[in-house]
Formats: sequence, C-alpha cells, structure tokens
Amino acid sequence: MKVLLTGTAGGTGWPEPGCRCASCAALPAGHRRPFDLVVDGAVRFPFTGPLPTGYRPHADGLGLTGPDGSSLLCLPPGRPALQNGIPCLPTGQPPPQDETLRLPPGQPVPQDGTLRLPAGQPVPQDGPAGYGLVLIDLLDRPERLGELRRAGLVDSSTQVVAIGLDHRVRSEEELARRLRLWGARAVPDGTELETTIGATASRKATPRETTSGEAASRETAPGETTSRVATSGVAAGVPPRRALLLGGSRSGKSAEAELWLATEPHVTYVATGPDGAGDGEWAARVRAHRDRRPAHWATAETTDLVTAIRSATAPLLIDGLGTWLAAVFDQEGAWEGDRAPVEARCDELVAAWRQAPERIVAVSDEVGLGVVPATASGRAFRDALGRLNARLAAESEYVALVVAGRPLEL
Repeated sequence: MKVLLTGTAGGTGWPEPGCRCASCAALPAGHRRPFDLVVDGAVRFPFTGPLPTGYRPHADGLGLTGPDGSSLLCLPPGRPALQNGIPCLPTGQPPPQDETLRLPPGQPVPQDGTLRLPAGQPVPQDGPAGYGLVLIDLLDRPERLGELRRAGLVDSSTQVVAIGLDHRVRSEEELARRLRLWGARAVPDGTELETTIGATASRKATPRETTSGEAASRETAPGETTSRVATSGVAAGVPPRRALLLGGSRSGKSAEAELWLATEPHVTYVATGPDGAGDGEWAARVRAHRDRRPAHWATAETTDLVTAIRSATAPLLIDGLGTWLAAVFDQEGAWEGDRAPVEARCDELVAAWRQAPERIVAVSDEVGLGVVPATASGRAFRDALGRLNARLAAESEYVALVVAGRPLEL
C-alpha cells in the first residue's frame, strides 16, 4: 500500500496558530500541517465505514490491511497501544498484582517483566500478526511503542514514523534526538510511504531483542529525521551499551534516563534507594518515579548491582548510583570505620560495568559542584562517589550532564 502523509503535526499544526511558546515561535507558519493520510489515493483515516474491495480494517479503524497483505497501524494521541485488536499478553495470563521485586544480595534480577491489564479485560485477536508500517504519536506516551514491540507487532522490519508532532517538544532538533533514541523517524509533510510485509512480526519480542536497526523503505528525504543515527563515539545504528547520566538534585536526570529506554520491549528498572517507609516525603518521591514508569517494565529493588548487571538479559535502568553507594557505606559500616570494603565494592561494580552483557542506562549524582560537606564522613562519601562516577564514565560509550532537564554530552 502507498500511504500519503498530507500532514504530520498535531491537531492545529506546528507551529500552533497564535501560540507564542518558544517551540512555535522558532518555526515558520505552516511548518507542519495537521495530521492526515490517504492510502492508495482512496482510503482515508480513520479506516471506518465502507472500504474498497480488498481492504480490511481492524483495531476500531486504527489499522488497515491492504490487498497485498501488508498492514499499517495509526495511533494518534490519547489512544492506547494494546487493545481492540492489538494483543499484549498471552491468552489467559492474569494481570500481575505487584510488579516490584525486592531482591536479596546475590539473587539474579528476573528479566521477564510485567504488563498490566484491567482485571477481566480480554485479549482481542482480530488484528494482524505484525505491522509493516506504524504511524504513532511518540510525544504522547512513547512507551506505547515499547508495548507494541513487546507484543511482537513491531520488529526490525517495521517502519516506525512519528506523527502528531507539535510544541510538546521544544524543537525539531530535540525531536530528532528523541527519535534516534527510540528507533523511529519523522518525515516531511507530503511524504509517500510504502508498506511492507514484516517477515518476523508473527512472534513476540524476547528480552534479548532490542529496537536498533529499525528499517526504512526508502532513502532519507530532505528534512527527515532518521532512526538510530549514531551518537558521538557510537557506531551508526547501534545504541550505546553503557550510558551514564549525571546531574544535581531535581535536574531531570531520572526522567532523561527513562526517556532513553521508553520504547524498549523489555526493561528492568533497578531501584537502589529505600522504599520510603517512615518518611512521607521520600515515599512521595518513590511513588512519583513509579507512576511515570511504563507499566510493562519490571522493577527490582536491590543494592546488588554486580549480580543485576552480570545476569541481565534485557536493558537495565539503574537509579541511582548515589543511593547505592550510601547503602554500601551502611552495609560496610564505613561512615566512621574502614572504607577499604567500599573501594572493593566499587572495583567489583566497575568490572561488571565493563563487561555488561546488555544495555545499561545509569543515573548518578554530580557531586563536584556543591558545598563542601561539613563532616569527614560526608567528604568521604562525596569523594567516593566522584571517583566512581569518573571510573564509570571512562568505561562508557555515552556520558551526559543533565542540567535543568537538558542533557549536555560530555
């Protein structure tokens, strides 16, 4: 099928008429027109009502299979990825009740992950086994793409094109950066895409499958953002194996880390801090982090990062190294005592980091810009975390300092 995108923006275009925000003010009028598409010059979106012979709608008019057997899916803003013909769990699998695991030292982090569905919601089966083209608003819950990948409906042969583009992102440059992380692309208004039949879309994604290498059906058009363009120092099309994101308090470093892995089919979030029991303010922070994480991610609460890294079979998001080191100081009695065991634990972590079998995105506190601690134990902790950050940065393909929500690559 030939799919003509006459517009790629949100409801009123990008820039939005009359909007004075920084994103809209930087663009000429009509830069991107409101989203619309036509298939084979005859079928308009949504795919409801009578259709020409050979075309079959599904997913409540969001999906279409053509006479050639290829299928496309269009997910505009606000539509869930996994319902109405888009299965997400094996038939009969109950929704999990608690996706957080608290692991003792030495126990491997399980990599199967979890998905949450409302109790009793059936898994529809009327959609195709996989899609050759997915048009999706990635500025609205990018984890929807991860859910599709996890379900096997999107794989390395699927074209993933971002639509609904608007001032929710500050610039075309920031849009391009995010799409590189997510294995997707944006195209100019007026682009014609051709659907393909995915050869491997009939099976579910496994934890070892990543989203790198998303296929495109044609050469890059002028002004187009492409998928998985190399980050500095990283081979083209290959996401960094190890990424370290540094930042101060409330700098946005955790949100940036989550952005990096938002569209992966399998992720284990490794939480190293306390759960907040007895501390209402800290518990509120923990809840905020949990609430914004994708529902299909697994969560493990552990300070045994060495085992978590070595046993990983899916990407890990570690948040964060500062709370891990504080826990190590506690476990080793090092605040006022011998700190050699802390150094040994850091050596073990760096060794595991160097040989990581899967992608890691880790968050850590940048401690070199604050007030000098008043106590000897505080200075010892600051120095130990600073040394650990430097050692891990030296063994990482990507390192950034996040300031006011903006990553500055180092």
